[in-house]
Amino acid sequence: MSLKITFMGTPEFAKKILESIHNSKHEIQAVYTKPSSKKDRGQKVISSPVFQFAKKNNILVRSPLKFDNDEYDFLKNLKSDVIVVVAFGKILPKKILELPKILFINIHASILPKWRGAAPIQRAIMNMDRETGISIMKIVPELDAGPVLIQSKIKITKETNYIELSSKMSKLGAKLILDTLKIIKSKKVNFVEQNDSKATYAKKIEKTETRLNWNDDAEKVLAKINAFTPNPGCWFELNRVRIKIIKAKHVSIKGIPGTILNDKLTIACSKNAIQITELQKEGKQKITAAEFLRGNKIKTGKSLN
Repeated sequence: MSLKITFMGTPEFAKKILESIHNSKHEIQAVYTKPSSKKDRGQKVISSPVFQFAKKNNILVRSPLKFDNDEYDFLKNLKSDVIVVVAFGKILPKKILELPKILFINIHASILPKWRGAAPIQRAIMNMDRETGISIMKIVPELDAGPVLIQSKIKITKETNYIELSSKMSKLGAKLILDTLKIIKSKKVNFVEQNDSKATYAKKIEKTETRLNWNDDAEKVLAKINAFTPNPGCWFELNRVRIKIIKAKHVSIKGIPGTILNDKLTIACSKNAIQITELQKEGKQKITAAEFLRGNKIKTGKSLN
C-alpha cells in the first residue's frame, strides 16, 4: 500500500527530492511552493523549480501567501498520511502542525542539532567543517528542533563549493526520503530527540557578509567564496568597480593583507594568499582571470583596502 503525501518545497534542492517521491509508488496528492514572482523590467514571471516540476507532471499546486482557515480545511480534507517539507521558505503555523493523523517531516541539510536554521550548507562551508549531511526529522513548532529519524553524512573538502555540496546533499535526500517512507509504512518509526545543548544556528546570509575582508586568513577567505558561489557571491572593489569572485585557489605567498602580489591576480590575506581564477565585473559576464588581465592593467603592489 502506498502512502498519500503532500509535498512542500521551493528550490532545486527540493525539486530533486520531489522527483524521487514522484518516481516511487507513493501518491503525491498536492504540492505547496512559494508563489511565483515577477522579475526585471519585462516583468517576466519566475516560478520555482518545484512549481515547474509539479505542473509538468500534472500535480496539484498551491501557493498560498499564508496558511489561513481555507488551507487548514484543504489539508484536513486531503487526509494525507505524510507531509514532507524541504526548503519550503515558510514556517508552518502550530494549528497546521496539529492536524490529526498526519506525520509532518522535514529534510534538513545538516547533521542536527548542528546548523539549525536557514543556511546550513553555506555555514558549514564557511566554518570549514569537514563533514555535514542530511537529517530527516519530525517537525515541531521550535525551529529544526524535532526528533530525528534518519541521518547520513557527506564529506566536505577545502575545494567544495555550494553548488557541488547542495547537489550531493539533494541526491542524498532523494534517497533517504524513500528509506524514510519505507520505515513509516512499516510502522517501525523510532524518532530520537536532539541534544538541544549542542545546537548551533545557521542564520540567513546577509548582504553585509558578502564583501571580502583581506585581514582574514586565506583559508577563511576561500571558504567564504566557496560558500557564497554562485549567489549572493563574494566581492571586492577595484578602481571603484565591484568584482565578484567566482573561483579562486589558496597559495602559500606572504604579503600585506589586501595587496596584489603578482601579475596572476594573487591577493594577500592575513596568512598566505588567494589567486583568483574566475571573476565577474558588476553588470558583466563571468570571465577567467587571464581574460580579465588582458583588458585591465593591474599594478603589482596595489592595495585593495
